Amino acid sequence: MADQSHSKPIHHREYEKKQHREEMKQQVLTFALMILFTLVAFGMVIMEVNSYFIIPTLIILAVVQVAFQLYYFMHMKNKGHDMVAVMMYGGAAVAALTIITFTSIIWW
Repeated sequence: MADQSHSKPIHHREYEKKQHREEMKQQVLTFALMILFTLVAFGMVIMEVNSYFIIPTLIILAVVQVAFQLYYFMHMKNKGHDMVAVMMYGGAAVAALTIITFTSIIWW
């Protein structure tokens, strides 16, 4: 009887099971997409695709993979990670602006 007083209701346990199942599906799908992106990038490099096409494509694939890593595997989508996300995305924005600024200063 003491065990039942501290256990969660059945509907709450079922809801948690469903949430965990959905999260696992999302993580497996994301992992499969990241493997596919890596294989596509590797294939383009092996086939020696034109550098004017391959460089932007590789950068886009890398950015998408970083977003997947942060959002799904580092659990940035969960509650309580708002300030960490703001700091990380803010730092990424400052880094991107710095690179763009110095690139444009050097090339112009």
